[in-house]
Amino acid sequence: MLFNSYVFIFAFFPITVAGYFILCRFRLTYAAKVWLALSSLVFYGWWDVRYVPLILASIAFNYTVGRLLIASIEPSSRLHNHRKKLLTAGIVGDILLLGYYKYADFFLENLNAIAGSSFPLLHIVLPLGISFFTFTQIAFLVDAYKQKAKEYDIINYVLFVTFYPHLIAGPILHHGEMMPQFDRVRNKVWNWSNVTRGGFIFCIGLFKKVVIADTFAEFANDGFARAHMFIDSWVAALSYTFQLYFDFSGYTDMAIGIALFFNIRLPQNFNSPYKATSIQDFWRRWHMTLSRFLRDYIYIPLGGNRKGKFRTYFNNMAVFLIGGFWHGAGWTFIMWGFLHGLAQVIQRIWGEWGRPLPRWLAWGITFLFVNVTWVFFRAESFDQALRLLKGMAGLNGISFIHFEVYFYPILLIAVFLPIVLFTRNSSERERDFRPGWKTGLAAAAMFIVSLFFLNRISEFLYFNF
Repeated sequence: MLFNSYVFIFAFFPITVAGYFILCRFRLTYAAKVWLALSSLVFYGWWDVRYVPLILASIAFNYTVGRLLIASIEPSSRLHNHRKKLLTAGIVGDILLLGYYKYADFFLENLNAIAGSSFPLLHIVLPLGISFFTFTQIAFLVDAYKQKAKEYDIINYVLFVTFYPHLIAGPILHHGEMMPQFDRVRNKVWNWSNVTRGGFIFCIGLFKKVVIADTFAEFANDGFARAHMFIDSWVAALSYTFQLYFDFSGYTDMAIGIALFFNIRLPQNFNSPYKATSIQDFWRRWHMTLSRFLRDYIYIPLGGNRKGKFRTYFNNMAVFLIGGFWHGAGWTFIMWGFLHGLAQVIQRIWGEWGRPLPRWLAWGITFLFVNVTWVFFRAESFDQALRLLKGMAGLNGISFIHFEVYFYPILLIAVFLPIVLFTRNSSERERDFRPGWKTGLAAAAMFIVSLFFLNRISEFLYFNF
């Protein structure tokens, strides 16, 4: 089920909200949590009901391992001396599940190419949200091992994993910031302040997705399919740059807005990433919960920056290669991760030996780098990526023939670039939110305009990751 669909906006969402608070009103708070957990499973199963048992099996496995890790903290426990093995088994089980569904065909393709074998591809349909709910539960297991997580009720845990605003495309949640919210007494009462805030942010996110992102998508799709000259290649690349930004940040805004209706606050996932003046700054702003996960559960356990310069560089590269591969089973994603890891290393070296760049130049280099690397992120093959990059470099020539065809996308890029760079983002607007007729009118206008665009319903880009 899509947030940007009539059935969600006018049926599923209001029914789940009403059912939850009606049960809370009659002090049936446990039943309210069960209702919300079941609603989330219906939301997930709407896409393909066959994968509901998969997510339930993943939840059961991780909840069991997590409980055993928590129970084995006591020295008297029979499992106390086997806690690391238990954690390893849990993480390996999660990775195997993710690997089978997401990477099996990738490995078979490469094995066939290298060994000359002819193993048939499995053509497995990727279950929605598997990357997100797998990372979320791996974090829970690690924290249970480190005694940072306590035992939770099974319904709380199911709700933590499946809570439908974040289930399909994040943010990647941390149990410590979510589970207590489901038991907080004041969160069981209808809160008009959160409802108005949530509605406002939801309308911004809906507008971002269906009006802005999906409009840029038309130019990006067309350009990646056939662009090869200078102008059309840059139009394609920049169109995808803005499509991805407004698509993913739009989803995050909608998720945060929906959660606020339930008095649940999801973590911020975007903070104007195209304002970044370095690649490190970019990753502090883009997909912030993924950056947090990679830092806390991969970079720091590898040693972080505590074991010398070379090891620090290696850890940076390893983290971004993993991050690239997490996004997709393809060499273009690995190349994207490699380039970002390399940029991190170069920035560290420059910080040690070089001079600070003027702010405008630092921003320009960062924005240019992000645009170039997005080409690998979007391209379906290296050939397609190289065709676009050669065009962007002017190696295929610069032609102004049919320039009028690109006037509209260039105009849109010129309009939205300063908006992205100089206006307040959704999180800043939510923090400063004051209900009134102006904000109400703005939200209503965005909502009504968005409804006219729902005839071209499209999935969110991160559904594919």
